[in-house]
Amino acid sequence: MSKRDYYEVLGVSKNASDDEIKKAYRKLAIKYHPDKNPGNKEAEEKFKEATEAYEVLNDKQKRARYDQFGHAGVGGDAGNPFGGSNPFGQGGAFNFNGQNIRFDFGGAGGGLDDILGDLFGFGGGSARRRRAMRGQDFETQVVIDFKDAVFGTTREISAPESGHKLKVKIPAGIDDGMAIRLAGKGGEAPKGGEPGDLYVRIRVKPDKNLTREGNIILSESVISMVDAALGCELDVETVDGKVTMKVPAGTQSGTPFRLSGHGVPMRADGDRGPHIVTIIVETPKNLSKHQKELLEEFRNPKNKKRGFWG
Repeated sequence: MSKRDYYEVLGVSKNASDDEIKKAYRKLAIKYHPDKNPGNKEAEEKFKEATEAYEVLNDKQKRARYDQFGHAGVGGDAGNPFGGSNPFGQGGAFNFNGQNIRFDFGGAGGGLDDILGDLFGFGGGSARRRRAMRGQDFETQVVIDFKDAVFGTTREISAPESGHKLKVKIPAGIDDGMAIRLAGKGGEAPKGGEPGDLYVRIRVKPDKNLTREGNIILSESVISMVDAALGCELDVETVDGKVTMKVPAGTQSGTPFRLSGHGVPMRADGDRGPHIVTIIVETPKNLSKHQKELLEEFRNPKNKKRGFWG
């Protein structure tokens, strides 16, 4: 299902001010807040939609990317198995490439099993009784590089109780804080029960130049005032290596550019999000006398009708 335009969601124009956006969101939030509409799924969806729109349009950089690239510029791809909000609010689990991937609940196991077990009566009894018949769940941590999180990797770990070595396949696109569940690799089973599970918590080391926002990779590139005015070719460091990007003449500082297919995998079929490069125009600090004279020419009142760059 395609997403609605964020400006349409909030009912504001594309040149709306920050205050107008805040007022529009406040009005919708009051109207559709779940506390005022208990059990109303339509109101809940409208509240989530308005909140998502506000989070983008209230952020200058995200808004600039959205204005230029639409939803593809802010990581909002419904096909991304790791993107978007978690339906349970505090965490969730799903199967990906044969492994169970979890969001961070703050610990292995946890309240979700209780809620689901008590609601649906798994195994004919409560989740607490079922856990009493199981071995203890353990959690261990694996630290991986930024690029390994993008492309996936394999790590060897030691089982916390026994120390037997285990190989863990870490899927492409996994994010910091997620965990992989290894069923039956936890504590020994009590009599008549089953062994516990081992949760491998993934921690992703930050990259010095790249950051991540859902399926989008973000970076900044600094260019000179002259290159911004005349245009240039720029080598951008991506997770795939250097990519040459054309910067058109007249580029303003803060302008985002989209490198398609150089972001994080969005689906099991290998499609990837974009890498968005924000251009920062550097203002020179130490000018020679000749350089100052040239800039003074541009500041001359005779040139003001044409603007600074003509």
